[in-house]
Amino acid sequence: MQKSGDSKPLRKPQHQHKPGQQSKMDPQPVSDRAEIKGTGKLKGKIAVVTGGDSGIGRAVSILFAKEGANVAIIYVSEKNDAEETGKIAKQYGSDFLAIETDLSKEKNCIAAVSKIVKKFGRIDVLVNNAATHTEQEKLEDISTKQLMQTFSTNVFSMFWITKAALPYMKNGGAIINTTSVTAYRGSDKLIDYASTKSAIVGFTRSLSSNLIARGIRVNAVAPGPIWTPLVPSSFPAKKVAKFGSEVPMKRAGEPVEVATCFLFLASDDASYITGQVLHPNGGEIING
Repeated sequence: MQKSGDSKPLRKPQHQHKPGQQSKMDPQPVSDRAEIKGTGKLKGKIAVVTGGDSGIGRAVSILFAKEGANVAIIYVSEKNDAEETGKIAKQYGSDFLAIETDLSKEKNCIAAVSKIVKKFGRIDVLVNNAATHTEQEKLEDISTKQLMQTFSTNVFSMFWITKAALPYMKNGGAIINTTSVTAYRGSDKLIDYASTKSAIVGFTRSLSSNLIARGIRVNAVAPGPIWTPLVPSSFPAKKVAKFGSEVPMKRAGEPVEVATCFLFLASDDASYITGQVLHPNGGEIING
């Protein structure tokens, strides 16, 4: 893992077609710190992670498994990545389930939850992490098709799957949403994406208030630049090579460095925390 302040190039230029595969990234993102043992923070819990096949979702799924949870992931098409996530999760003793579906459609969200509940009977932790983005130079370049796809994947799916999951969540449950640093500072070439991430902050804060009486906590994590398949599949190769160099730590974060935020919010360590956002972003100061 490259240290903050290193002057050598971050990585070689590279590009993939969407949605991108973690197995083809160079260097490989760090998804697990095998030398760090689990402590049972999520022992016996049932956790659902959307976009759990790769990137932040994979690191969260693996860490949850290491901490004793049975894990269900939902992914769109990257079967090889999903199988690798499952392989590692099972090594930590997790009863693992992978569901391939497109969450940008409501019926698929409902069907995925039904499969999870059929296998596990309930949901204790829901991580809404699936997302997409596409760079455009100006607002006029964002087609209605792209706009709808970005909002359907990033925001509407979050409403739909949470709505479907809530009947199977009880007092003590936790919902954790992945927003972004772009929700707070914007992004000139990711206008629609940043807008969805701002919506997720509002969703998190509003839902947290709504669910307090039911004993379900709702929080979010707002990562800065993290080395995931979304990067080489969304940006030009030269930009990928320098991705993350603009933050104070001068590097992109690794998924494993973000996963611990999700574990904290999912566990009883965060029993007095709801409606909040954690900011693993390499030192960028965000007033939010």
